[in-house]
Amino acid sequence: MEIYLVGGAVRDKLLGLAVKERDWVVVGATPAELSARGFKQVGKDFPVFLHPETGEEYALARTERKTGRGYHGFDFHSAPDVTLADDLRRRDLTINAMAEDAQGGLVDPYGGARDLAARYLRHVSPAFVEDPVRVLRVARFAARFAPLGFKLAPETLALMRTMAANGEVDTLVPERVWQETLKALATPQPSVFFTLLRASGALARVFPELDRLFGVPQPAKHHPEVDTGVHVMMVLEQAARLSDDPAVRFAALVHDLGKGTTAVEVLPHHYGHEERGVRLTEALCARLRVPREYRELGVLVARYHGLVHRARELRAETVLKLLSSSDAFRRPERFERFLSACEADARGRKGLEQQPYAQADYLRTALQAARAADAPQPATGQSGEEIGAHLQAARLHAIRQALGRD
Repeated sequence: MEIYLVGGAVRDKLLGLAVKERDWVVVGATPAELSARGFKQVGKDFPVFLHPETGEEYALARTERKTGRGYHGFDFHSAPDVTLADDLRRRDLTINAMAEDAQGGLVDPYGGARDLAARYLRHVSPAFVEDPVRVLRVARFAARFAPLGFKLAPETLALMRTMAANGEVDTLVPERVWQETLKALATPQPSVFFTLLRASGALARVFPELDRLFGVPQPAKHHPEVDTGVHVMMVLEQAARLSDDPAVRFAALVHDLGKGTTAVEVLPHHYGHEERGVRLTEALCARLRVPREYRELGVLVARYHGLVHRARELRAETVLKLLSSSDAFRRPERFERFLSACEADARGRKGLEQQPYAQADYLRTALQAARAADAPQPATGQSGEEIGAHLQAARLHAIRQALGRD
């Protein structure tokens, strides 16, 4: 029995990054032997065990054979005669197909260390095309390692294009699409994930609402970058700079989906795109089973980002309505996330990346004043509706005073 550290732990160690979790491969053993040593089997499709003390995963070396379409269309074979090289060959990228032996020696049959040094993301074997999840994973790795200068090997991009064209990408299940997307949103440069999916043709299959934004013009006066798809990617990058919160980044991503359905005859204007965007955001979230927290913030930003941009022009009554409609009084923390996504939209424009966003502080001032307002003591016997009217009047008065609208 031989035990090897494999995958991301080896890669990150060579890159000088912190190793967050470790996975192991066991060569030359049977399930019975591991069970006899106290390991607990947890894998259903193939033998994966948990170490009795550390809880880390130990998998028996295995090979796989494609038997059908999609992520689950595989048969796995695990036996003592499966070699480490056999096991590593089934992995996605060469930089993930390295191992370390018990003495700390590197086992690298597919040139992972060479590609690390050259900053290349390259597939291990032609079997790459058999698993559609790899399209998402590679795009996610590209986003994660973009600050280190990694680039995708042209031959790997060619395989990804094949998978998009032959329908393999269409077999991705919603849960896995969202899982990989959520991880990508947490990377340093999340826009790389989506631009690479577009380059491969997969964006049109997985996120058609986003894909159709590219090539759609906007007024150059407000959007020097003109192209809506380019703008959304810029907004996503600004959101990544402003917040580590993946929900803020998701809201930035979906804020302009409605512009993809604007009638050609009214371009480059996008009248009413906000409400169209709300419907598209809700449909996307339903399809991918996006958690409620992300859906609600995405809908808020899609619906109200234009109003926030015009905050300083709004009547005090409209400011109060915006605060109430966005549930800012009960959920001030979410309102801050909402403002962050709106600020990212304002800055996600060519040449305007560093512009201040006074609208956010303007609305914060209004909210703070309104929350501190004391409603007049209601008279005995007043209805809930009358009490609510008193509260609204007090809040409106406070907003007018705080914003100098008296």
